[in-house]
Amino acid sequence: MSTVLEASTEATCPSPVEVPTAIDNAFLESLIGYNARRAALALIGVFMERMAPYGLRVVDFSVLTLIAHNPGITSRQLSSVLAILPPNLVGMIRQMQARGLIEKRPHPNDRRAQGLYATAAGEQLQAQTQQVVSTLESEAVTQLTPEERHTLIRLLRKVYQRDDPSEPEHPLPRAD
Repeated sequence: MSTVLEASTEATCPSPVEVPTAIDNAFLESLIGYNARRAALALIGVFMERMAPYGLRVVDFSVLTLIAHNPGITSRQLSSVLAILPPNLVGMIRQMQARGLIEKRPHPNDRRAQGLYATAAGEQLQAQTQQVVSTLESEAVTQLTPEERHTLIRLLRKVYQRDDPSEPEHPLPRAD
């Protein structure tokens, strides 16, 4: 009787599957999106750690940086440059205003619009965090030469700008 039970159990249980010792991810690694996402995840993890004391997420840093570097920029311009839906940007703007980092003022050329300006506290926070981000990026890509880093940024820009005439080509600062 035990022989019948053993035979029956063997017939219903699948045989052990061999687990590969090396994972074949060659196709994934041939994809630009996969590689760009992996690189972004490596940088964003460190970014979030280092920005936590400042209370900034990636998008917050981007918005504050654009406002600090472009006094009077409008919400519409921010939405366009960062590809953020206007309703999503409204909440970020409110939070930054509540923190005393930015303020709205009448736009000098368009009475219907309001310009966004960094306050003294916003400018100080942006300058501090810009230095932190510059340092973390340098540390994260030590395996790249300055020329390789420049080329990588240039090529990534080509992918996301896609011949968009509203995306001006900005010269990259020289990494010395």
